Amino acid sequence: MLNEFDAKARDWDKNLAHIERSEAIAEALLQMVPLDRNMNALEFGAGTGLLSFLLKDHLSRITLIDNSAEMINTILSKISDQGIHHMHPLRIDLEHEDFPETFDLIFSQMALHHVEKLELVIRKLILMLNVGGTLAIADLYPEDGSFHGDGFHGHKGFDPDILSLLLERTGLEQVQHKRCHTIKKINREGKSAEYPVFLMKALKKA
Repeated sequence: MLNEFDAKARDWDKNLAHIERSEAIAEALLQMVPLDRNMNALEFGAGTGLLSFLLKDHLSRITLIDNSAEMINTILSKISDQGIHHMHPLRIDLEHEDFPETFDLIFSQMALHHVEKLELVIRKLILMLNVGGTLAIADLYPEDGSFHGDGFHGHKGFDPDILSLLLERTGLEQVQHKRCHTIKKINREGKSAEYPVFLMKALKKA
């Protein structure tokens, strides 16, 4: 069955706003998280892998998971075209499936607000982190629902302080966050609007 992102996959990377957002998040992540080329990483809700492609030269291996078959196919095409050997996309729906591997770094951009079973997925991500590993999440601050418009059933952004408490309650520590980007778009009312994005990182306790 097709999901909402399958139809968007082919043209996703043609949107300059998507590229600018990923570049800003990648820059902030490189500032906040010390990466090295021995790290085994996972991108959750990878989409077309824009963020992973920006980080690929800083990491040993990247697994990219998404529940959209067409997004995964798009990543596979990009990997093939560029001759990349250390990026591995998989179609996985973490809300309904488990994934047995563990990672030094797990990161996501603009994926968490689409997750209905938020605490379940966060707990799974933490289980997939090696001790001392880092979880890095980029997502929207609270918004009025106009970012997606009618018919959206996810979260209208997150209060970083509340999300920090959830991460701490489920086994992470040293939580930090900062504003890293502002998305400018025409909302459902036809008006220009701004939607700030935060980057949050936390470490898995020993």
